[in-house]
Amino acid sequence: MRICLDPNMYRFLPIPKMVDKVAELGYEYIELSPRDDFLPFYKYPRVDKARIREFRKALSDTGVKLSSLLPVYHWAAPDEELRKAAVRNWKRAIEISVEMDCDLMNTEFSGQSDQPLVCENQFMKSMEELLPIFEREGIKLDIQAHPYDFSERNNESVDLIRGLDKDFVNYLYAAPHTFFYDDGKGDIASMLHYAGDKLTHVIIADTWNHRASSGLRYIVNPPGVNATVHQHLDIGQGEVDWEAFFSTLREMKFDGIATVAVFGFEDRADESSRFMLERVKRELG
Repeated sequence: MRICLDPNMYRFLPIPKMVDKVAELGYEYIELSPRDDFLPFYKYPRVDKARIREFRKALSDTGVKLSSLLPVYHWAAPDEELRKAAVRNWKRAIEISVEMDCDLMNTEFSGQSDQPLVCENQFMKSMEELLPIFEREGIKLDIQAHPYDFSERNNESVDLIRGLDKDFVNYLYAAPHTFFYDDGKGDIASMLHYAGDKLTHVIIADTWNHRASSGLRYIVNPPGVNATVHQHLDIGQGEVDWEAFFSTLREMKFDGIATVAVFGFEDRADESSRFMLERVKRELG
């Protein structure tokens, strides 16, 4: 199993310094989420051959490995021009993954929760164009449901991925999205078992239950606004059932990718990252 760090809290460091920091913290693998100087959110990649050489050298010098690239694009957007641009961005991102000798990419369904059918149709249109490229280049793809995506629920998201019927496309369970996955129940064991053999990747961070306390665990104004709020906290700072999470993964003999993805504490990023690595190693290592 690979235990990775999503270095989002270090995205302000130049790439070589970011890699040095990951090594210093004791991680062997990086899951590179969007950053403005590499694969920015929703925009065309900002990467040339020199930047790839720089990144590869930093990895070689430290012994850290690139586990996956995580681009996020509007590939399920209701707007067709946005969708086409996202496909163009994806094609370049896949090229970069190949140039980095990285055989895995992970991402989100994207789209909008208030237009689920339109967005699903757009997603499938993008898949028709992109899946042959992933397959040709030997790149695996793990997809997560993210709050506000056109698919937010665990089971329907797993079914969507099964419907693609590609061995190289699998499901990513993000623990900080747990309470969106089953509308506040938090029945992690059931959801992980439902994913079954399609579960190849988990993201680890804590969150509060937005449905708890009559929906008033945290308050968003104006009342009724169409917004989704969650956190990426250290284990134990939220309400995820970690005993169920880790024990179910052990029961399933999970041997995929476990990514630490705490975003909420840039002021204590080193402490958080070390704490999370120790806990994940203790539970799954």
